[in-house]
Amino acid sequence: MKRKLTLLAPAHDVEVAKAAIQAGADAVYIGAPRFGARQAAGNSVESIRQLVDYARPYGVQIIVTLNTLLTDQERKEAVTLAWQLYEAGVSALIIQDMNLLLEDLPPLRLHASTQCDNRTPEQVKHLEELGFKRVVLARELGLKEIRAIREKTSVELEAFVHGALCVSYSGRCYLSEVLMNRSANRGCCAQMCRQRYDLLDASMQEVRDDNGKPIHQRYLLSLQDMDRSLYLKDLIDAGVTTFKIEGRLKDKEYVTNIVAYYRQKLDNLMPSLNAEASSEASVYNYGFVPNPEKTFHRGGITYFLQEREQSMTSWESPKSTGEFIGTVRKVGYNELHLNLQPDVKLHNGDGLCFEDKGFAVNKVDGDIVVPNVMPDLRAGARIFRNKDTEFERSIWAERRIPLTLGIQETETGFLLWAETTGRRSEYAVDAPHEPAKNEERALQTLREQLSKLGDTPYIAQNVEIKTPPYFIPISQINQWRRDLIMRL
Repeated sequence: MKRKLTLLAPAHDVEVAKAAIQAGADAVYIGAPRFGARQAAGNSVESIRQLVDYARPYGVQIIVTLNTLLTDQERKEAVTLAWQLYEAGVSALIIQDMNLLLEDLPPLRLHASTQCDNRTPEQVKHLEELGFKRVVLARELGLKEIRAIREKTSVELEAFVHGALCVSYSGRCYLSEVLMNRSANRGCCAQMCRQRYDLLDASMQEVRDDNGKPIHQRYLLSLQDMDRSLYLKDLIDAGVTTFKIEGRLKDKEYVTNIVAYYRQKLDNLMPSLNAEASSEASVYNYGFVPNPEKTFHRGGITYFLQEREQSMTSWESPKSTGEFIGTVRKVGYNELHLNLQPDVKLHNGDGLCFEDKGFAVNKVDGDIVVPNVMPDLRAGARIFRNKDTEFERSIWAERRIPLTLGIQETETGFLLWAETTGRRSEYAVDAPHEPAKNEERALQTLREQLSKLGDTPYIAQNVEIKTPPYFIPISQINQWRRDLIMRL
């Protein structure tokens, strides 16, 4: 039996969720109207219901976050919301507050949020015994620690593979609440780790860098982003079955790009691992070549997966730096002459940056750039591109589920069927068996009309005609096909 692997994508709203599904997500996690760990990413129950309907043909699960800590009054409201989400058809809830287990929850799968501090076999085993079906592992765990958890538990294991990192362990941050009265565990983090700080020693004296300069007003707590795309097989071997992308505040272009990138990585791995996607087998058409450096990107680290990395922070900027494109060769009066990396082509409107400063490209001629505002740069400065206008325009993905369609003769009419790798739908109709005058044309018309799946989620991979060449009006064939697909 093949292992089921799940690529789990974030969604700020329904439109982003739909983009994630088209790009290849097996499941999507999204915030409810309240009680999600991203206060700015809430969605109405009705919009989530519509998303469930959209996702159903693809076999994609919709998972909802109810993962803040709750007051007693809020706990009652959360239970009511959980029942509404159950009736809307969601697949699971991600929770942090263990008091919810004392309530009358609907019969939904529960997933333990990473904020439950899931870092030891004992903790994960405890959550399994409490009834959780999946545990979201602490980001800080290495492969050895994940294997130890797998050996002593049977619950599903979910691990983050891409996206922003919190400097606090498992996202259990209290800095925002202490300094700004905004609790990260209540969904309103003030992003204190993305602010500037001075570095002082234990005696409150300035610490100086290798050049003797005080480390002053630098982004000392700003971690680079996680990128474990080269270690998916290692994670699978360690026991992980769900691969989570962070980013419920990211835009549609980012989510499409990153989901497509990991979809291709996983699909290339699965045949050799006797594994398959947990959603419907699909074919994908991308209008672009996925590249994590082309959308929001702070650099990429594996974050303790193998061992502690020497450099995990980005002191220069907490913003998206994007891709390294080259260095400054010469600074002119109103233009920059660059030494560009091979295959880099700049476009008008691109966004370039160095350290935490940025500028737009007003005009470009090969490796000569005219900025909208002339930056204070010197020869040798490293330049990054954090907005590639041509790439962003090309971001487009389409997902289709391959179908085998068929029709055969019955005593009173015909039997039609449609089949995917996981489902089959049949539709019997009463109709006369009227011999066709042009037999070859009749069979060709039947095949063509059954294959016209239009804007449905499906594509005709194979059409099996097991009936003599009868005359059937095109309008009748089309109606049968529509009814058959609705049943599927």
